[in-house]
Amino acid sequence: MRSRPDYVEAPIRAFAVATMFWGVVGFLVGVVIASQLAFPLLNLDLEWTSFGRLRPVHTSAVIFAFGGNALIGTSLFIVQRTCRARLFGGEEMGWFIFWGYQFFIVTAALGYVLGVTQGKEYAEPEWFADLFLTVLWVIYLVAFGGTIVRREEPHIYVANWFLLAFIITVAVLHIGNNISLPLSWGSTFSYAAPAGVQGAMIQWWYGHNAVGFFLTAGFLGMMYYFIPKQADRPVYSYRLSIVHFWSIIFLYIWAGPHHLHYTALPDWAQTLGMVFSVMLWMPSWGGMINGIMTLSGAWDKLRTDPGLRFSVTAVAFYGMSTFEGPVMSIKAVNSLSHYTDWTIGHVHSGALGWNGFITFGALYWLVPVLWKKREMFSSRLIEWHFWLATLGIVLYITAMWVSGIMQGLMWRAYDELGFLQYSFVETVAAMHPYYVIRMLGGLLYLTGALLMAWNMYKTITSDEAVATLPARAVPAE
Repeated sequence: MRSRPDYVEAPIRAFAVATMFWGVVGFLVGVVIASQLAFPLLNLDLEWTSFGRLRPVHTSAVIFAFGGNALIGTSLFIVQRTCRARLFGGEEMGWFIFWGYQFFIVTAALGYVLGVTQGKEYAEPEWFADLFLTVLWVIYLVAFGGTIVRREEPHIYVANWFLLAFIITVAVLHIGNNISLPLSWGSTFSYAAPAGVQGAMIQWWYGHNAVGFFLTAGFLGMMYYFIPKQADRPVYSYRLSIVHFWSIIFLYIWAGPHHLHYTALPDWAQTLGMVFSVMLWMPSWGGMINGIMTLSGAWDKLRTDPGLRFSVTAVAFYGMSTFEGPVMSIKAVNSLSHYTDWTIGHVHSGALGWNGFITFGALYWLVPVLWKKREMFSSRLIEWHFWLATLGIVLYITAMWVSGIMQGLMWRAYDELGFLQYSFVETVAAMHPYYVIRMLGGLLYLTGALLMAWNMYKTITSDEAVATLPARAVPAE
């Protein structure tokens, strides 16, 4: 038997803690801004606490801080185990990536609160923060890619395919969408080089593929590693996983124009985005089937392993959101759904259900492994977390679906004389009860995350350490 390499783990432990910390921060800010929409007085009449300033804090904290720390940390864990090689650059490289990424997060968040922002969806940080992240991301790519090059395993496991696609494509998207010029030497503000409809096209080529490669491909890499580990079963179909990979990689990059239906974008580009979005349904469901069917012969584990329950439910939410997205990209549906809360419900069914749950499932497996504990401190707390979060998601997305469809129907309602039947203010008033329900759903989700943070803390600080981890927790080597 070959000896076990001296894997780098300390920075990965830090990424795990940061993931949970930023998750709680992001969910908390989400509850605050949901409360502001239901009760506008909670904006406090201060520019720094207004919805417009806090909303990008929420989106960036959840996507790039919570999700980004989860992706970077788990990817550095996965690539070492599946390649049977120590991280390229060693612990020093790992720590540099960790602290550099935290610095970027704090810099971006301060910019949002102070009003220093580009005003681009998912790309709000100004030029100086973007430049720093570009350098840091290249170093991350070197560490990940260098580990693959040094691998002792001849085969590159499919999780690394998805993770490498995530790292490379996000780099291209980030650079392409952030070509900007400072207003003057020393100015913190800038303007985008491409303007008008060209700028919009590039923004949503970036925006939708941030979803496609950051929030989908990267997390699919997590799925393909952690679900087989949790279930103690091989991937259901390795051939299907390769078909899934190449289909996603080819199709997703073209889907961005569906965000710009009925705008100045040429009609052929809108149609192209719609067609590729509908085509994405097939490979996405292929990946969902592959993830769920990995449990074949191990379904009983869902009763005994609440962490696995998170991961499998995440894959179900992935299937649901990747069905809903293509449907909403169809022009006839989009004419009703666009600019409404239906879109918000769709985004959060994927973000809370897919990205959140797959991260929670991975952390519940990973924390005992990284800190050499036999298991999490309390399985009962994991159960409570699961049901609180699930109920929170159901309240959130159903409220937004009903609110969004109602919005769309009210906006297009005409009276017998051809005038609009409802004023904009009337549509806002009609949405109020659903905004309150959305706030309560977010509060339940946040409560579950706080239980998880406490569970992690108690696990990490527990005196019970084991010299030999249980067999399920040891990667095959």
